[in-house]
Amino acid sequence: TNAQCGGYLTASKGQFNSPNYPSNYPNNAYCTWNIQTTSGSQIVQLQFPYVNLEDHFNCRYDSISVYDGYSSYNRLLGKLCGGQSSTFYSTGSSITVQFTSDSSSTYKGFQAEYRVVDGGSCSYNCGYQVGNCSCSSFCEYRGNCCQDYLQNCYGTTVESETTGAVTTADPTPAVTEDWNSCWDNCGSNGMICSCTSSCRNQGNCCYDYYDYCQSSTDAPVSTATVGWGSCRYNCGSYVDGCSCTSSCRYYGNCCHDYNDYCESTTYVPATTPEASCRYNCGYTLGSCSCSSSCQYYGNCCYDYNTYCPTTSPDPTGTHPTCGGNLHGSGSISSPYYPEYYHDNAYCVWHLSAPSGQRIFLSFTDLELENCCSCDYISVYDGSSVHSGMLGTICDFNNGTSLTAYHSTSNYMTVLFRSDQSMVSRGFRAVFSSSLASNQGRVDCSSDNMNIVIQRSYLISMGYDGYNLYLNDQHCRPQVNSYQVVFSFPINTCGTQQMFENGRVQYTNAVRAYRSDSGEITRQSHFLLQVECRMEQDTMVQIMYETEFQGNGTITGTGRFNGTMAFFTNSNFYTEITETPYKITLNQNMYVQVRLRRLDSSLHLFLDTCVASPSPHDFQTRSYDLVRNGCRRDPTYYSYTSGTSSYARFTFQAFKFLRAHDSVYLQCKVTICQASDYNSRCRRGCRTRKARDLGSSQESHTLVLGPIQLKDLEKPDEKVAEKEEIQAKVEPSD
Repeated sequence: TNAQCGGYLTASKGQFNSPNYPSNYPNNAYCTWNIQTTSGSQIVQLQFPYVNLEDHFNCRYDSISVYDGYSSYNRLLGKLCGGQSSTFYSTGSSITVQFTSDSSSTYKGFQAEYRVVDGGSCSYNCGYQVGNCSCSSFCEYRGNCCQDYLQNCYGTTVESETTGAVTTADPTPAVTEDWNSCWDNCGSNGMICSCTSSCRNQGNCCYDYYDYCQSSTDAPVSTATVGWGSCRYNCGSYVDGCSCTSSCRYYGNCCHDYNDYCESTTYVPATTPEASCRYNCGYTLGSCSCSSSCQYYGNCCYDYNTYCPTTSPDPTGTHPTCGGNLHGSGSISSPYYPEYYHDNAYCVWHLSAPSGQRIFLSFTDLELENCCSCDYISVYDGSSVHSGMLGTICDFNNGTSLTAYHSTSNYMTVLFRSDQSMVSRGFRAVFSSSLASNQGRVDCSSDNMNIVIQRSYLISMGYDGYNLYLNDQHCRPQVNSYQVVFSFPINTCGTQQMFENGRVQYTNAVRAYRSDSGEITRQSHFLLQVECRMEQDTMVQIMYETEFQGNGTITGTGRFNGTMAFFTNSNFYTEITETPYKITLNQNMYVQVRLRRLDSSLHLFLDTCVASPSPHDFQTRSYDLVRNGCRRDPTYYSYTSGTSSYARFTFQAFKFLRAHDSVYLQCKVTICQASDYNSRCRRGCRTRKARDLGSSQESHTLVLGPIQLKDLEKPDEKVAEKEEIQAKVEPSD
C-alpha cells in the first residue's frame, strides 16, 4: 500500500517529503501539497535541500512541480528531477507542490522545507511583486527592488539615452517587456517568462521556447540525445528534443522523420522576424493572416496589401459573428457549434467578473483539427491577447481530457483560431465569477472530497465555522483559527451522484445554523453548493458565486483512481505483489483492472491492452492482447468487462517475452454509467473506429509490470516479432 502524501500546510514553517522517505517512493505516486500563509502581505519560501529522483532532461518521468498559487493551474515556478535542488518564493500567499512518479524506476525522493517570510527573491519571479519587494523594472523608480533584482532581472530594463542611467522603459509596444512568446525574442528574458537557454534549468521557459529557440540558444548540459523524438502521431508539437511543427524547417530543429509524417499537414511559416505575407499569401501565420478573409476578420499582416490583395480569393459567404464582451457567467462556443466551424475563424471573447473576483472557465466539449499549429484555443490571464497566457488547447486527445482555467484578476480573454484546411465540430465552454482563493476551495478524487473555507469569509457573512454541516447533519468540520475543513469519503455525508453528458458528478451542500453572535446578515440562510466533476487528467479547484446573493457554489474537477494487478489464479483472491513478476513461458496470467473505490453505478470496459518492453513506449515494439474491445491474442479470455466496476481477463505468457528482458502491460479502460445502454461499455468489440454519436464517457490508462521469465535465456534472434505473432492470430469476435 502506498504511503499517504499531500495535504494543506498552514503553519508558519514546516517540512514535508516524498512518500516512504528515506526509502524509495512508490510507482505512480501523485501528491499535491498546498502551502498557504495566513497574512495577505507575507509570502512562502520553499527550499529543496535534498532531491533524488529519476533523471530526464525535461523531467518527463518523475518530477516535482512548483506553482505560484493554490493550484497546478497557476504559473509554473519550476520543475525538478534528478539531483536538482532549488529555492522558490511565491508572489502571493500560497504555493503548490506537485510530485508525480511513473511506473518504472523509483529513488529515495526528496525533502522540502518551507517558511513564511516578508520579502522574497527575484529568481523565477522577474516582473512580479514578491512580498514587500519588487522584481519589476519599475522598482528602480520606487526604490523597492528585491536584493537580487540586478542579478536575476536586470536584462529586462533598458538604458536611458540621455543620462546613461538604468531606467525603466516606457510601456510602449515597441519595447514592452510583457511578452510571453519566444517569436523574435530568443535569448531574452521577459517579465512573464524566458527565452534563454537557462530557462530549461530554471523551469520558466515561454510556452513556445522549443518551437523557436532551442537551436538558436545553447542548451543546458544533458545526457539525453537531442532529436530522438518521432513525429509519428505528434505533428504540430514538440517531442523529446526536436520539433514536429512547421516552424522547425525555419529553425532547423525538425525531428528525423518530420518529412515522413508532417510535411503535408502543417503550414509554411513566415521566414522574416516579423510575420510577413511575402511568399505566404493564403496562409494564416499565427499572429496575423495573409488570407483574403483577414479583411473580414481584421487580422491582416502589416504587408498584406503589398503582396496579396490580388492573389488570394475573396471569402465566400458570410459567417456568424463570434467573440464579444461577456460579464458574470455564461457560455461560449465556436461558430456553428455543434456543427463544424468554418475556415479561417478568428474569435476573441473578453470575459469579466465583478471587482475583487476572478473568472473560472471550463471546457465541456472539445473537438478540433488534430494539429496544434492549425486550429487552437488560447486562454489569456487578463483583458487582452497581450496578457499572460494560461494555456493553449488543441485536440490531440479527441476531447477526452477537458480543461479548466481560472484567472488571477477579474479579466480573462479567450481566442479561437482556425486555418484554411480541415475543420471539426469545435468546442463549448462555460464561465463564471470566482471568489478569491483566500475564501474557499474544494479538492476531489474518486475516493475523497476535501472542502476548505476560510473563517474570515464566513465571519464576513455573519457565520462561524462551528455551525456548519453537510447534507448529512452528522458530518461536521474541523475548525482552527483560520480555516474550516470538511474531509470525508466522497460517497458519504449525503453526497449525491449525477451524470451530465456521460460524465460523473458528485454534489453536496455546506449549510449553517444561524450564528448566536447577534450580527445582522444579508440573507435568511447560508448555503454553499459543492460539486466534484470527474475528468480524466485534470484536477482544479474553484469557488464561484451564483446569481442568488449570499449563496455560492464550490466546484472542483478530479479524476478516477484505477488500479491494475496480477493474481495467482482465476478466483482473483490473492494479489501478486512481487516486482518484477517472474513467470514461466505459457504460464496463465490473471489480471484485474478496477476502480479503487467500487461503485455499482459505474461500469468499466477493457478497451485496449498492449504489451511492450518499455513502460514509456507502447507503439514502436508492441504486441496487442485486445484492441478496441476485440481479441488479438488467441490465449486472451475475458471473464468480465463492461458489466461491472472491474474487468478481469487471462492470457498465456507468450514468446514475445523471450525477446526482451522485461515486458510491461498498458491497458486503456472506459468508464460508463451503468444505466446507459448506449454507452461504449455495452458495445463490445468494435472492428472499425467510427464517430461516436452516443453518450460520452471517461477513459483511463494504466500500466502494469515488469514481467520477466524465471530462467531468462539469451534472446533468440529467430523469435517472431510483433508482426509475425499477430499474423498468426485468427480473427475473432
